[in-house]
Amino acid sequence: MTAQLLDGKTLARTIQTEIAAEVAEFVARKGTKPCLATVLVGADPASEVYIRNKRQACERVGMESRHTSLPAETTQSELLGFVAKLNADPGVHGILVQLPLPKQIDESRVLLAVAPAKDVDCFHPENVGLLVQGRPRFLPCTPHGVQQLLVRNAVDIAGKHVVIVGRSDIVGKPLANMLVQKAAGADATVTVCHSRTRDLAAVTRAADILVAAIGKPRFITPDMVRPGAVVVDVGINRTESGLCGDVDFDAVREVASYITPVPGGVGPLTITMLLKNTLIACQEQVGV
Repeated sequence: MTAQLLDGKTLARTIQTEIAAEVAEFVARKGTKPCLATVLVGADPASEVYIRNKRQACERVGMESRHTSLPAETTQSELLGFVAKLNADPGVHGILVQLPLPKQIDESRVLLAVAPAKDVDCFHPENVGLLVQGRPRFLPCTPHGVQQLLVRNAVDIAGKHVVIVGRSDIVGKPLANMLVQKAAGADATVTVCHSRTRDLAAVTRAADILVAAIGKPRFITPDMVRPGAVVVDVGINRTESGLCGDVDFDAVREVASYITPVPGGVGPLTITMLLKNTLIACQEQVGV
């Protein structure tokens, strides 16, 4: 058995085409262009690439992109003051503060300062709480990308056992909350694994759908995967031999039924879902 690829790059283009049509219709009807404001503190090369990709994606779908680069020595107070200005600006509908931030800044304080209605990353406690209750304002970008990748490739989630390796606030926990809901594209039985999980391989082998999101290169090996399982690799690691995911792709591909590549799997959908959230934020603030 050789697994079929879950092609996130192609799906991202499809969904961005759909978003572009929604944006054009909204602009024609309301006269307001959705605007995403991005903020980068310092000059981290990887963060600069992410910001550039987000700005280019905004342009592709007809959204406005405003970017501000602040010096690495920016204080927490200065950054909070700038976020407050963006919160108060009616022309800005979504705010994204690029992480990581310099050591002198408390990331949790900054994420808490972003107005919930403009929190298109879905990090604010209010938005996390709404997600847990099953009535989200926004869906977190990477987990939503994973869900769309499964749903649009006709991978049935309802009633399936989903095992997520990794309990981060960005992927593991929000994805678990999404997939356990009584809703379309969900209704799964979800297990979240982490560094303290006993006999991890036995747990992962029980998965119908296995999601790797731990940040360890090629950590998931064939003996950890049930034959025929769907494997979603959220990880992206820079190694001496190039980029790779958290899954030993070449080996696991011979065991799984579907698998995501790295790069070209979940990554392109993360930015796409950010665009979707920015459109939703604009619709809520301006009125549908």
